[in-house]
Amino acid sequence: MSPTLQSLGIDQLTSAERLQLVEEIWDSIPDEELVPALTDAQRLDLQRRISEYEADPKAGSSWEEVKARLREQP
Repeated sequence: MSPTLQSLGIDQLTSAERLQLVEEIWDSIPDEELVPALTDAQRLDLQRRISEYEADPKAGSSWEEVKARLREQP
């Protein structure tokens, strides 16, 4: 049976204490567990995009240009 808020006594904590506990639990999870593994298709697509960029770095748009275009849309 999984632990519950009540069985762990968490329901007795204040909101601030519970938030602190959530932060501590989150910080205890290794970063590599937070990043999902790429599928083979995603890895191939990423490699293709990197190759295209390396072949012609000026072919794309900067983030600033993309944001400006998006802001212009109705």
